[in-house]
Amino acid sequence: MKLISVNVGLPREVTWKEKTVTTGIFKEPVSERVMVRALNLDGDGQADLTVHGGADKAVYVYPFEHYDYWQGELPDTELPLGIFGENFTTTGLREEELNIGDRFEIGTVKLMVTQPRLPCYKLGIRFGRPDMVKRFLASRRTGFYFRVLQEGEVGVGDTLELVSRNENNITVADITQLYVREQDNPELLHRAAQLEALPESWRNYFQEQSRRQDVR
Repeated sequence: MKLISVNVGLPREVTWKEKTVTTGIFKEPVSERVMVRALNLDGDGQADLTVHGGADKAVYVYPFEHYDYWQGELPDTELPLGIFGENFTTTGLREEELNIGDRFEIGTVKLMVTQPRLPCYKLGIRFGRPDMVKRFLASRRTGFYFRVLQEGEVGVGDTLELVSRNENNITVADITQLYVREQDNPELLHRAAQLEALPESWRNYFQEQSRRQDVR
């Protein structure tokens, strides 16, 4: 499990559908070691803090393994590291293998897996494709977020060490599956609604879905 790119970028204004939009999705790789703070990385920022950033979305991670898939899907599109808006591009961390609540150490940083990424329209801006959001979610290759438990420095080439595995055994992919309602799984839904490592907004959403199932 290795960090192969650290990507940061500050919000900028772009034109999209004849409107000016401010977005922080444009990330560029950096070669020096970077401080990881409680809310983001040094040199990084988010434009709309109502839906981006915050303690539960401090670091966005995208598996490098997914780049091959997207190169096949978008053969005419260049895919530089960081194009998905990720802070960390990694190897060895897949959504179906990571539990919500798993804890890692990398460099001098301690992190916890919190949730999958649900893309907004700004992913379409980055790719210049209005269909990208739909394609991204349909692919189930969402990447995931880390909460920062201990601030510190990271750099390219650092290894991620699994410190503890969350015993509830609900993966990042499980949460995405529940969100898109791929199949009826009331038992998993109930467990997710009680999962303390999951952000409160997600727990509330799943609790509401669980109540609706109970009254059917």
